[in-house]
Amino acid sequence: MEAFLASRVLTSSDDWAGSIERAVSMQAAADDVVRAVVQQARQNGATWQVVGDALGVSRQAAFQRYGKPMDPRTGEPMNTTPLPGAAELAASVIEDLVAGQWPRVAERFDPAMRDGLSEDALAAAWAQIVGLAGAFEGHGEPEVTRAGDVTITNTPLSLEAGDYTARIAFRDDRTIAGLHILERQAS
Repeated sequence: MEAFLASRVLTSSDDWAGSIERAVSMQAAADDVVRAVVQQARQNGATWQVVGDALGVSRQAAFQRYGKPMDPRTGEPMNTTPLPGAAELAASVIEDLVAGQWPRVAERFDPAMRDGLSEDALAAAWAQIVGLAGAFEGHGEPEVTRAGDVTITNTPLSLEAGDYTARIAFRDDRTIAGLHILERQAS
């Protein structure tokens, strides 16, 4: 099978760009076929577990890639596209936390966050984490997902004596709807 597919894109000339373009086109077509088969399977009663098992991923990963979540409030399809630039936003919030720029973090809060978390409380929470795990050493790449009305970023944090995850939820207007520093569980 692979030889047949390769024969459709490989040529005897040195047109590697053309070969790559043809291969990418075939890949896109194959992705379209998989999407159509998944939709047909779901319409005929296949569970996300069955779909995920067939794809070699979890049922949640299968749903996130091929599902069409419906908003239970409206019955309309939900926006599943994460906020553009969310990873950079999360990194800048973390940098402000580490630098003790509580006002800069708090000014990004949406109204509910502003009502629920003062600059002093934010500073105290960060001080508690530093007290438990030492100085901040760095952060990893944020994972970005869309959940309902918010984009959620999960960014690994490394402190001297502990690993944490900064979970920050952003609204589409780029305000912060949630900010949690969670202990990372050992795998």
